[in-house]
Amino acid sequence: MKRFLIVVDMQKDFVDAALGTAEAQHIVPAVVEKIRNFDGEIIVTYDTHEEDYLTTREGRFLPVPHCIRDTDGWQLDTAVADALTDRAYTVVEKPTFGAVTLPEVVQQLAGEENFAVELIGLCTDICVVSNALLLKAAFPEVDMTVDAACCAGVTPQSHQAALTTMSCCQISVINN
Repeated sequence: MKRFLIVVDMQKDFVDAALGTAEAQHIVPAVVEKIRNFDGEIIVTYDTHEEDYLTTREGRFLPVPHCIRDTDGWQLDTAVADALTDRAYTVVEKPTFGAVTLPEVVQQLAGEENFAVELIGLCTDICVVSNALLLKAAFPEVDMTVDAACCAGVTPQSHQAALTTMSCCQISVINN
């Protein structure tokens, strides 16, 4: 059985820059450890916006420029990037919360083999939950897990609410 680790948006702007939080900084060591010890294929999502971000729907609701393509804030957190240095991984850029192409990418990488999916990253209550639910809708019979110790939300309360939502949708939540 193939195993996929999906590392969601562990970019500098979400860790310690434009939208960074103490909670996001706190999970970096656990994310690094998970990446280094994961036995399977890794997919890394990048929240990717263009210079016109503030004119987009998301930009009007969240008027904080972040993850603008090719800026320092768009890059992966340095420790996360270092953990991935010796690993092969697939990059999926996404212009908003959920990567609508993610299920197709997972299916292509899995081929005809059965597979399981684990998600980690930022932010639990926005991009992690969006991608988890997209994958669950595409693959309702696949085992899916979210490692709560490797996720952080906008607030601790919204992090917990997202974990509850995913659990209600039959996505296993570990290390909560």
